[in-house]
Amino acid sequence: MAGDTMAMRSSRIIALLAALALAPAALAEPLTIAVASNFARPAQELAARYEDTSGNPVRVATASTGKLYAQIENGAPFDILLAADADRPKLLEDSGLGVAGTRFNYAVGSLVLWSRDPALAGENCETLLKRLDSRRLAIANPQTAPYGMAAMQFLEAANLWDSVEHQLVYGENIAQALHFVVSGNASLGLLARAQATDERLPKATCSWSVPDSMHEPIEQHAILLHRASDNVVATDFLHYLRSAAGREVISAYGYEVPN
Repeated sequence: MAGDTMAMRSSRIIALLAALALAPAALAEPLTIAVASNFARPAQELAARYEDTSGNPVRVATASTGKLYAQIENGAPFDILLAADADRPKLLEDSGLGVAGTRFNYAVGSLVLWSRDPALAGENCETLLKRLDSRRLAIANPQTAPYGMAAMQFLEAANLWDSVEHQLVYGENIAQALHFVVSGNASLGLLARAQATDERLPKATCSWSVPDSMHEPIEQHAILLHRASDNVVATDFLHYLRSAAGREVISAYGYEVPN
């Protein structure tokens, strides 16, 4: 009987020690990454794969790059920014809100003119831009979304801005611009090419890849934020983003991956 009691006590002590050993991991605060809307899907996959290999929890928050930048300026508790441009991470670095020397180009995006409007089946998307008639064209807000700025630059380079400006529907971000096209609120959209790879989308009735030469390069930069300057998990995630495994995920979603 005494032996059984001793065995029970030993089991309880072992269980207690195991629980204490696991406590820091269980109570670890999730890494919070602010992600531009166009990169939401690859970011979710990268976060899930990183969690599986490291055991560190990751939370992803998405919005337009401009909105995320404003939130960071106002003290939002983000550890990393994955922007859709280079300008705002550079501004964060210059202001001290981003950690100097941690900024890098993780992906290069591109534009596609895309529609799922059944009435446009078999049509040439590029040609339709020159005769929109009463159709609506969706783009992201150029003031806050880098893909919206690239869309505006393309339309200006193609000498189409003045003719289509009154038919534009502006999304708060590129994800909302896509929603306008999928829902039928716009017949066409200038979207992130990576969005068009989503198998959950209705089949495109017409699409056209916008030449990269007709807008400034969409270089997407990452930066470690000041809040996480001593956060080894945040630094480790950025290393993962640049690793062969991370680059493979990014490339699979249709982005060019810088060397």
